[in-house]
Amino acid sequence: MKISTKGRYALRMLADLANCDRNEYIALKDIAERQSVSKKYLEQIVPILTRGGLLSTNRGYQGGYRLARDPSTISCGEVLRLTEGSLSPIVCIEGGIDNINCERSKECVTLPLWKGLYEVINKYLNGVTIQDLINEFNSRGSNDYVI
Repeated sequence: MKISTKGRYALRMLADLANCDRNEYIALKDIAERQSVSKKYLEQIVPILTRGGLLSTNRGYQGGYRLARDPSTISCGEVLRLTEGSLSPIVCIEGGIDNINCERSKECVTLPLWKGLYEVINKYLNGVTIQDLINEFNSRGSNDYVI
């Protein structure tokens, strides 16, 4: 499993917004500039995060984006599932470990390995929030905010 730039940039964008005044809408061009990411690419990510209930948008003069929820309630797993789809390491457990989609599952010697990996990945990513990313970054003492 590889996380694409879409997932990585979504996390960076949300962390960037979490580090701003939470009552203020931030222009996408400003986020793109701070994160050294193409504004066009962020424009493709915004609808996914908005539909997922993670971003609030405001059009017009002084429009932009802000977090729709507190960053401590947004897990990295949630963000990555929105942008990447399943975080499953193999196809047969994309529906989750309780919904195995494989005719060989009863005879599969490796299935417990993949189930365990799936559980570890999801438990870890669900346990890290956008606020955790900000806190970790700030604890390193850097003044240059770029994740």
